[in-house]
Amino acid sequence: MKQIATRKLVTSVAPTSIISEQFRKVRTNINFSMVENKLQTLLFTSTSIGEGKSTIAANVGIVFAQEGKKVLLVDADLRKPTMHYTFHKPNSPGLTNLLSSHCSLDQVVKESGINGLYLITCGPIPFNPAELLSSTSMDIFIKEVRAMYDIIIFDAPPTLSVSDAQILSNKCDGTILVISSGEAEKIDVLKAKEALLSSKANIIGTILNNYKIDKNHYYYQYYG
Repeated sequence: MKQIATRKLVTSVAPTSIISEQFRKVRTNINFSMVENKLQTLLFTSTSIGEGKSTIAANVGIVFAQEGKKVLLVDADLRKPTMHYTFHKPNSPGLTNLLSSHCSLDQVVKESGINGLYLITCGPIPFNPAELLSSTSMDIFIKEVRAMYDIIIFDAPPTLSVSDAQILSNKCDGTILVISSGEAEKIDVLKAKEALLSSKANIIGTILNNYKIDKNHYYYQYYG
């Protein structure tokens, strides 16, 4: 499990690889999007499960930290969280503890092991994820971390599965939709886009994941 998770953080373990370079291109395009509008809070979601949104969110967080930004990565997938596995951290206390007023912010923020990147794991899986994400406590949390970090990245559940991503996209400055090449159906991508737009999400781009170049290499491409 540790080796698998380490490979997911390619921008940390292999910063000169072609995949890491693609993540830097994603960072560059996001920075270009900031010229007219400040994008401090970013949401990553997908159409369905297994498209790699969490891996991409983590690596984008890393390349922003490598740029010298103070970055907070939040596991806001309160149904199937993975960031604690990826960074080898305990899941609790986490975001759900904070939103339920059982812990303070400083009690849930964890060192990621990567300079400049901080982590808030999910915490105990709640019975009411959507209600927690739409709560006043969530609004207060976002306002508080805006004053403390340069970039805040939220990893949200798939858009078509539950309403969580729609709720969070309305609260974030920018939303990025992850699409798995060869797996995501066009009609599902369009449905996800419409669902996000109905929540007044600012979709700043999509990332095509698992695009095959040849039998040995894969890369991520950003479309702004």
